[in-house]
Amino acid sequence: MDEWRTIPLGDALTFQRGFDITKDEQREGPYWVISSSGPKSTHAESKARGPGVIIGRKGSLGTVFYSEADYWPHDTTLWIKDFHANEPRFAYYFLQTMGFERLDAGASNPSLNRNHIHPIPVRWPPVRVQRRIAGILSAYDELIENSQRRIRLLENMARALYREWFVHFRFPGHESVPRLPSALGDIPQGWEVKPLSDVVDDIVDYRGKTPKKLNGDWSDEGILALSALNVKGGRLVSLEKSRCVHEDLYSRWMKNPLRRGDILMTSEAPLGELYYLCKEERYCLSQRLFSLRANSAVIAPVILYLCMESEQTQHELRSRASGATVSGIRQSELRKIPIVVPPRSLQERAAPILQRLAEQKFTLDTQIQNLRRTRDLLLPRLLSGQVALADVSN
Repeated sequence: MDEWRTIPLGDALTFQRGFDITKDEQREGPYWVISSSGPKSTHAESKARGPGVIIGRKGSLGTVFYSEADYWPHDTTLWIKDFHANEPRFAYYFLQTMGFERLDAGASNPSLNRNHIHPIPVRWPPVRVQRRIAGILSAYDELIENSQRRIRLLENMARALYREWFVHFRFPGHESVPRLPSALGDIPQGWEVKPLSDVVDDIVDYRGKTPKKLNGDWSDEGILALSALNVKGGRLVSLEKSRCVHEDLYSRWMKNPLRRGDILMTSEAPLGELYYLCKEERYCLSQRLFSLRANSAVIAPVILYLCMESEQTQHELRSRASGATVSGIRQSELRKIPIVVPPRSLQERAAPILQRLAEQKFTLDTQIQNLRRTRDLLLPRLLSGQVALADVSN
């Protein structure tokens, strides 16, 4: 720590405002256009050499992004024009601890001024220490990225099997099974089309449930309460921002606790995001959520989940939605969604495979959450020098 110096941030990193470019001006190319919300589109030209570090200056203040390749920093960002021989990866991690969102210099539209952040005093280590810290934190990020790639592979495998057998009807032995007309077009003989209400034991609507309706209140610890904001891309997100309830309120709130195989679905904002419970998990369900419980005598829960996720069912959800400003679906309309139900014998062949894929995905997702928690605990301590490198280097 004796080698760490207190210097103005601008002496370590020089920031520059990004370059304006509209969607119409962008031409397809290999370079990411990075705005305050991250890389969303590409362009044929770049404005900055990689590796680069970019922070949100307008809209999403203080967001931090790293680009290994050349890129176009958008006008809504500040980018590091000069690293002054410092380690770019270290700068990326260091800036995540700065809390720039507190330095809003805008009036109605939040904004960040480089002249306000350059004078901020920071404790800055020598380059060799920067590289060691960046190496430790990068190792966590690489493990997280590897697990995310494996999750995407598992998801693709499950969707491919589901589409092949239950959408395109190319299941083992399909050649000898004739097709018959149905409300959803021709389906194999022995298959049925049923409304969702006929393939579930229960649909519970939690769209407006809050503690006050049960004469209770939120708490800082206890059992997490999920809302639509927590269900995205087949997984639970932003759990660290969720509020909690105590045990007594939970027992009054969740009269029918979640079970293994239950499906959570957002009812609006956005509609149709899903999460499949591979094991029993104790959550309260709050605003803009449905829970669906498959009737396992009719359809395997994991098959119903993939059916709800399918393009055909998502289209049905959107077509039955209502609302002028926010598109949502009522339970009465949700129950009418048509579901293709395969024969029991075929489900029994597919469900164990799909369930194993779902459980492997859940295990990897749990590992990611643990890695992120450990990394996020280490991050401020390493970057402030509170944790000695020798304590985490082995």
